[in-house]
Amino acid sequence: MTPHMTPASAILLTRAEVREFDRRAIQEFGIPGIVLMENAGRGATEHIVGAFGGTAAGRHVIACGGGNNGGDGYVVARHLVNRGVPVEVLVIGSPRRLPHDARINYDIVCRMATPMREIAGEADLPVVEESLAAASVIVDALLGTGFTGRVRGLTADVIARINARRPAARIVAIDLPSGMDCDTGLPCGVCVQADMTITFVTLKAGFLQPGAPALTGRVEVVDIGAPTMLIAPDSGVPSV
Repeated sequence: MTPHMTPASAILLTRAEVREFDRRAIQEFGIPGIVLMENAGRGATEHIVGAFGGTAAGRHVIACGGGNNGGDGYVVARHLVNRGVPVEVLVIGSPRRLPHDARINYDIVCRMATPMREIAGEADLPVVEESLAAASVIVDALLGTGFTGRVRGLTADVIARINARRPAARIVAIDLPSGMDCDTGLPCGVCVQADMTITFVTLKAGFLQPGAPALTGRVEVVDIGAPTMLIAPDSGVPSV
């Protein structure tokens, strides 16, 4: 399967380039990180609803990790709830360790009385299985582009259980499938096998590598509102 490409996705970004893009958007252009997160999550919601029909699709379970990718997931949860979509959130790990922007969005979803289950360890995996069994759409917001190494422990266990729901549930990855190396497109051990990946700004370098499309599924690109000059060839963010 070849990723669906838009004109904005002609440039590919590596892990380091994504980090530099975010740094410049925040520090040089003064766009707060939480604004970028909001734009990312809201844009992802539009694609999820457009692809799967919103309320008609049934329950959406959103698995949120402990970083900013999880923060994107909490934004998605809020916007789905506002559209009347049945939502349940799996909080993987302690929310007390979330980065600032992600924690704000977690707190908002909590105040909305959205069904949430905190998954702290192996003993909670039956809860994960129960939640995923009722899902028509599963949103993977566990690991982002900055992840390196090998997926281990609780996150690996959750990913395995997400993949076990295929094809009964449709799986949507936020930014990239959790467990995929942003640069190489290779799985870092276990990796989410998505039906659709909603990525931000532009395609990631690993997406066009052999074997990667089997993990990403269809790829949609979301504009998060940062100046497009940041991904132009003379922007200081190298293209590949």
